[in-house]
Amino acid sequence: MSTLLAIEVSPRLENSVSRKLTAKFIEHWKNAHPGGRIIRRDLAQTRLPFIDLSWLSGAFTPPEQRSPEMKEALKWSDELTAELMAADHIVIGTPTYNFSIPAALKAYIDQIVRVGVTVTTQYEGRLRDKKATVILASGADFTTGAKLESCNGASTYLKLILGFLGITDVAVVLAGKTLAIDAGETTLADFAAQFEEELSGAARA
Repeated sequence: MSTLLAIEVSPRLENSVSRKLTAKFIEHWKNAHPGGRIIRRDLAQTRLPFIDLSWLSGAFTPPEQRSPEMKEALKWSDELTAELMAADHIVIGTPTYNFSIPAALKAYIDQIVRVGVTVTTQYEGRLRDKKATVILASGADFTTGAKLESCNGASTYLKLILGFLGITDVAVVLAGKTLAIDAGETTLADFAAQFEEELSGAARA
């Protein structure tokens, strides 16, 4: 049975472009994988802590030698890495803030990139048998040939970090010009509809 891990980031909830597109992706994935399991991780609701000294100390200490403080600091990491390793396909639906990813998503990444768990001590990714789809909603247009194409640090970084974990089969859906929705030039439904084929292809790959 195939398993999809769906990671949501946007705090805009029902008004979110990335959430709307992620929902469409999930529907296509469900149709392509009857009976598949879906794990949902909403980072707007989870409120992950940032990495601190207890986390760092615990991550580089053998399990049997960890103090109670270290074990407590690693609880989120243990839960999130287990979700990640159980999935066959990971979809990340996120907005971009100032050409990069939201702090909530960076906090998640810091929890899951862990030597000895998702990465070997030789810094080789352990998640080589998985696929990922990144759905990136942005006010700017980052598509090929666009004026701000070179400013897209978000998808570049996410592909880099997924590759570091061993996930190199990555599809990126660039949903730019979302400001047209706020300006009343289009609706959320009409905006999302233009990515239907791209999302379907990524979900069925």
